[in-house]
Amino acid sequence: MARDWYAELETFAASLDQTSGARLVSLVLYGSAAGGDFVAGRSDLNLLLILTDASVAGLRSISPAVHAWVKAGHPPPLIFSEQGWRASTDVFPMEIEDMRQAHRVLRGRDPFVGIETAPADLRQELEREVRGKVLQLRVEYTASGPHPKALGALLENSARTFFVLFRAVLRLRGRVPPREPAELVQGAAQVVGFDAGAFDWVLARLAGRKVPDLTQFDPVAERYLAAIERLATFVDEM
Repeated sequence: MARDWYAELETFAASLDQTSGARLVSLVLYGSAAGGDFVAGRSDLNLLLILTDASVAGLRSISPAVHAWVKAGHPPPLIFSEQGWRASTDVFPMEIEDMRQAHRVLRGRDPFVGIETAPADLRQELEREVRGKVLQLRVEYTASGPHPKALGALLENSARTFFVLFRAVLRLRGRVPPREPAELVQGAAQVVGFDAGAFDWVLARLAGRKVPDLTQFDPVAERYLAAIERLATFVDEM
């Protein structure tokens, strides 16, 4: 029998109702499950939890509910105090705008009402993240290149991170980023100037379609790295 993901969400929300009391400000589902592109077995149920009190005492009260949620195989929620959430717009503008674009309030109030991020902060975080992720990709490519399965896993796992960066680039160019991955890649390729076809293999893999196995240092991976290097250059020149 298929898992009822949304029933599990409601069970978790109900547990928080019982354990958090008046501390619960917002419980928000964000990402693919809220944006309409959730793929059972491949996508996660991502949650943002905001409390009036995120001190040790506040966290201890919700520990049983969070433990049960993680034990069921879900990623732990992001947990903020209400004050910390409002103070984070200059630190996490990329993540906040991603969540704002695709979210559903499960409990409490909409935490995105009344908060704004600044383009300068988004630009700064984007550059920092691109530099770090490109360095990490180079190292992992060097290590996994001779091993086709590891190389394929690297492309599949890293692509989701770069999709977040693509959305930030499009927002800085005044565009609303598409949620659908293939459309997102096309939009980013037009703005950044990389080869959109470099993502064909990984897009098919993420969609669950059958793709050819990679070989050692496969040209598919070379094109992928070249596209990401172009992203880094573009962000540096912005």
